[in-house]
Amino acid sequence: MKIMTINTHSLAEDNYEEKLLGFVRTVIKEKPEIIAMQEVNQTCSAAPFNADELSGMFPCKEGLTVRADNHAACVVKLLKQKGINYYWTWLPVKIGYGKYDEGLALMSLSPITETDTYLISSSDDYNNWKTRRVLGIKTDKTKEDWFYTVHMGWWNDEEEPFASQWKRLSSHFENQKRVWLMGDFNSRADVKNEGYDLIRSIGWTDTYMTAKKKDSGFTVEKAIDGWRDKDAEKMRIDYIMCNRETEVESSEVIFNGMNGPVISDHYGIVVTYKQE
Repeated sequence: MKIMTINTHSLAEDNYEEKLLGFVRTVIKEKPEIIAMQEVNQTCSAAPFNADELSGMFPCKEGLTVRADNHAACVVKLLKQKGINYYWTWLPVKIGYGKYDEGLALMSLSPITETDTYLISSSDDYNNWKTRRVLGIKTDKTKEDWFYTVHMGWWNDEEEPFASQWKRLSSHFENQKRVWLMGDFNSRADVKNEGYDLIRSIGWTDTYMTAKKKDSGFTVEKAIDGWRDKDAEKMRIDYIMCNRETEVESSEVIFNGMNGPVISDHYGIVVTYKQE
């Protein structure tokens, strides 16, 4: 089975419409069963999305307003026009860049049967850009597996340190079976004794490390928001993690200009694994 993660940066990107179409073309080519997205935005002041065009959406929150430029809704609409139907859900988490409802989204080729949302930051203030939540789904095809899209804080953040967020997040999965964490962890794989090592130390598997076939794994190759120091190049900070040993056939970087167009300040990851 093939699953994908990408921090889209969506509406904050220059040449957004062109990148949106590039993203859709690549999804059509790859057809992942599950797509996890972070920084999925909509303009706070935009008109509501046409309710008749929101087919396939599985609400994860009551009273949710999906607006006309919602990135996930636009992706699903364009895919549907090409004959590919994804079920999806979207969770707004905070105000981004002072004008966006910024959130998380998950898409599935199979019907979504259940959703889960969970606060992992100390802050629960929608106007605080450091507020963090996770969004998870179960689907008709994947049965007991849970797939979560995550966007973590930084290790050295005094207000919202990574370690505290990870403690809240990992404790949430104690009664679940196989869990996939997919997203932007804001934690470098090559820096010892920080977030990456903390995750691995309690038994989580980095699918990149166990994949039979893989590439460089780098998902960021230049300075981006949150990583402006001179060493913020050629980093692995986006991952697909699993809490169970799973046979992983391949892990590939996508949307890097060689494997799909560059659509964001992050590259994405596509993992193919053997479904039990």
